[in-house]
This record gives sequence, C-alpha cells and structure tokens, in this order.
Amino acid sequence: MKSMKVDPTIVIVPGLRDHVEQHWQTLLEARLRAARRPVAAVAPMGRDDLDCAARVDAIEAVVASCARPAIIVAHSAGCLAVAHWARRYPRTAREALRGALLAAPPDFDTPMPEGYPALPALAAAGWLPVPREPLPFAAIVAASRNDPLARHARVIELASAWGSECVDLGEVGHLNPASGHGEWPAAEGLIEVLARPGAP
Repeated sequence: MKSMKVDPTIVIVPGLRDHVEQHWQTLLEARLRAARRPVAAVAPMGRDDLDCAARVDAIEAVVASCARPAIIVAHSAGCLAVAHWARRYPRTAREALRGALLAAPPDFDTPMPEGYPALPALAAAGWLPVPREPLPFAAIVAASRNDPLARHARVIELASAWGSECVDLGEVGHLNPASGHGEWPAAEGLIEVLARPGAP
C-alpha cells in the first residue's frame, strides 16, 4: 500500500517588522491558506520589542505545535532568529523540520542604516553574536545583491557557515515593500525544493 504524501506545514517567521499587508510573507500566508495548505505563523513583534529570546521561544512554540513536518519561511532578522532557535532547541530543529527558506538575512555585525536598531541595542537584546554553526536541517538562503542591510558577500559567508545553499536573487533590495517588492512568486518554488526528499 502506498503511503500518502503529506504536505509539510509552512511556518512563517517574520523579521523585525510589524504586520504589513503587502509584505510577501503576508501574501504568501494568505495564498497558502486559500489553497488549504497547512500553514502556521509566528506573530510579528515589531522593532519596539527586540527580545531575541522571546522570538526564539515563539518559533519553538509554533514548530512544536505542528502536527506535520515543517518548513520554515523566514525573512530578514527572522533568519537570524531561526539560527538562534536551532542552537537553543536542536532536538526540535532536527526532528520537526524538513528545511528552511531564509530570505534576505541582515548583517547584524555591521551598523545598519538610520532607523534600524543600533548594534548595542541588538547585543543587549540577545542577537549577538549571530550563530554561525551549521544548521541541523536543509536550508536555502536567498540573497539580494543590493540589500541595504547586508552586503552580498556577507550573506554568502553566512550561508556557507550555516551549511546552506545560497540562491542569488539579483538586485531586489531588502525584498520588502520599501524596496518595491510585495509578491515574491519564487518563494513557492523554493519551498517545493525543500519539500522534496533529499532537499539541499
């Protein structure tokens, strides 16, 4: 008897943003729900609450509650939160996760543009140092060539340290509405890559 194909639960992990209607993660979640695909989301906490540990615990709570294998879809600081989560909760990361799509991770080791948290604030909130050990699951890092929050070479270095495949998105800024991007159709194709047996 053939085993039935089980769609993994897609877990949306936002960055330091509040809820944004036209953000690609918000739009992706809506499309998945409309298609009756299993999806769960970590609630956005915004920049007023930088507590990294709270975000890590929120990821753990959502992933641990999934009844199916999970694929994380993270953006920006959410990618770094996922790395911290994998370090703090390695058993869940190994056993519950099929893989992760990590889009436009920022470089928290370098001062960011005005309006973003300063390095001392990030350090005080538990973001630094950024974990650089290999992730215990397959991951694809999607990198922009002109991201104002991270030089392309730095993202490639981070992907290599995590043992992840790195996909070049070209010049898409920070892949957010401020960079002129709402929908990101390629996300679903990358999720399907991770859902296949023997994902990268």
